[in-house]
Amino acid sequence: MSNFDPTTYTDLLNQIQAYIPDLDPKPVIDAFNFAKKMHEGQTRSSGEPYYTHPVEVASILAGMKMDTGTIVTAILHDTLEDTDATYDELSKMFGQDIADLVNGVSKLTRIESQTIEGKQAENFRKLLLAMSEDIRVLIVKLADRLHNMRTLDGISKPEKRRRIALETLEIYSPLAERIGVHKIKEELEDRAFAEMQPEARESIANRLSFLRKEGSPVVDHILEELGGLMKEAGIQAEITGREKTRYSIWKKMQRKNVAFEQLSDIMAFRIVVDSTAECYHVLGILHGKYPSVPGRFKDYISTPKPNGYRSIHTTVMGPSRQRIEIQIRTLEMHAEADLGVAAHWAYKDGKMPSLKDAKKYRWLRELLEILEQEQKPEDFWENTKLELFQDQVFVFTPKGDLIELPNGATPIDFAYAIHSAVGDKCVGAKINGRIAPLNSKLGNGDQIEVITAKTQTPSPTWERFVVTGKARSHIRKFIRLQQRSEYSSLGKAMLQKVFRQEGYEFTEKAVGGVLKQYKAEDNDDVYAAIGSGNVVARDVFKSIFPAHKTAVAKRPSADMDKAVMVRPGGGSDAPMPIKGLIPGMAVHMARCCHPLPGDRIVGIVTTGKGVTVHTIDCETLESFADTPERWLDVSWGEGPDSPESHIGRLNIVIQNEPGSLGTLSTVIGKNGGNITNLKITSRSQDFWEMLIDVYVNDTKHLNNIIAALRATAIITNVERARGR
Repeated sequence: MSNFDPTTYTDLLNQIQAYIPDLDPKPVIDAFNFAKKMHEGQTRSSGEPYYTHPVEVASILAGMKMDTGTIVTAILHDTLEDTDATYDELSKMFGQDIADLVNGVSKLTRIESQTIEGKQAENFRKLLLAMSEDIRVLIVKLADRLHNMRTLDGISKPEKRRRIALETLEIYSPLAERIGVHKIKEELEDRAFAEMQPEARESIANRLSFLRKEGSPVVDHILEELGGLMKEAGIQAEITGREKTRYSIWKKMQRKNVAFEQLSDIMAFRIVVDSTAECYHVLGILHGKYPSVPGRFKDYISTPKPNGYRSIHTTVMGPSRQRIEIQIRTLEMHAEADLGVAAHWAYKDGKMPSLKDAKKYRWLRELLEILEQEQKPEDFWENTKLELFQDQVFVFTPKGDLIELPNGATPIDFAYAIHSAVGDKCVGAKINGRIAPLNSKLGNGDQIEVITAKTQTPSPTWERFVVTGKARSHIRKFIRLQQRSEYSSLGKAMLQKVFRQEGYEFTEKAVGGVLKQYKAEDNDDVYAAIGSGNVVARDVFKSIFPAHKTAVAKRPSADMDKAVMVRPGGGSDAPMPIKGLIPGMAVHMARCCHPLPGDRIVGIVTTGKGVTVHTIDCETLESFADTPERWLDVSWGEGPDSPESHIGRLNIVIQNEPGSLGTLSTVIGKNGGNITNLKITSRSQDFWEMLIDVYVNDTKHLNNIIAALRATAIITNVERARGR
């Protein structure tokens, strides 16, 4: 409002009374006086008294016809953060509801970091927690950010202005989109765009201005023809033409990699009618009169967007064969399209809004669930961005319930969207009644049925293709817990080994004495640090027995069999079994030698990875000869935790004849093997040399396949491959 005076409450009261005639002005006046008193002496970057900012924020919300409680919250929103005011003080003066809202809106910590990480991610985490109690917290926060963007020129440092603009695009604009407040979203984006890409914005603005002048007769003609069609059908409709925003045009140019001239939908036309039935009537009239553009029809009335947005979008070859986009909606839908969830708290029809829906939206609950899974604010921020930024795809459960997911979502994402327990136990999925791979991308309208098993656990490989933050955070949490368990067992075994080597009896009490030194809460923390390679077992031993002098360590014997199977301390303990071999976790197979059950093996502790299992004749082991403390006596475990299949690598020379590869794969398949990778390393006119990775159960299985291949006439040579 150009003539709005934020140094008094008069204009604000007039603004509110325009839509709440029976307004009780006392709470607003009390809030104004309290904020003015508490912010006394504080100024903004522009030099204005600080208390004018919350009053301007309140004015933005009054422009949206928000309820009195929200407006009072806006006036007080910075008092807890920036002044000596207390929660109890606010609660006593304005009631607990207002005090809770103000507490929620408070920024809690100054956002000073230069990147969208660290403090900023932590601050966003706190914002979501506050929003979860009452969505009005976010509405006030968005109005606060909007006024900050309107006064961005008052900040002298360009890097600070740029950081605030980037934060606006990365956090607040997607949040405004998610709750459907397009009015605020579009202005936030435009002002951030002006700061981030001033030349691009100016260029688009100039082109729009030119088009406006050149295309004015065309727009008038389209409006006139559409109006005539509606009148002819007896439909009372309000028809307007609206330019796309500069930022949305820029985004489309970036996304589609096209020039401005190639964009055909710079202008959109809107037809607002009285009822939902008339929306579909208008659609029928338009499609009967003009050819529709395939793939450009969306019905958000029968299937609203997650933020509640409802409208019909269609693109037709309209008057003068112009390609035009048309949006059809009712007056109520039109108000909600501008204000989103804020429309639920707007004062209308002489009634104050109900607050029963102010609690927890589904998408917000999912963000909070991610928050519970993640340890670092940065991880939370990454997964939250996944939830906020992506366009939606709509799929159905077998019962017909609608589930919205981001584009590119898979059956795993769908399973986690149903329930985290369903995701954890997912073993397969049917898409439209047919079994499909778990990494299949879901399309609009697909019906998904999830197949579960009690014994299933999340696979680390799922993280490569899931797109929802909820799925990724659950998978990561499971991996983290599995890693810790395996790291802990491994670290304890390594420490026990050092104790034996030095002739000491291992006790838990001894380890407990050095917890403080390693900033650990319990012994398991120390064991996990050793197992993950972040702490050296011998260093822990030296911390426990600082006066002990370690004997010179022997190099492992050239006889690798003895180095593995005989403990340096002379003990006769059985080799440590390997259990729960999950790829990429605490224990994994070396890619240089591809050990198989039946091979003699040795474990080598690798920093940050846990233990790597090698065959005893692997050449790589020579590089670990000087570090005997990293060697572990291991053998193949037995029982249900043993992996069912492993990769064996073969070096094969085959005759270059028609059908040779077919014969090769048939022989491997008939002997129960499954080719997982094939690489031709050398080829000549008569022979090809290749490396083949085959899934097998153990060494015996691989030897059977090798024997069968050697008996095949077209195969000249077969050897088990060593090295990478």
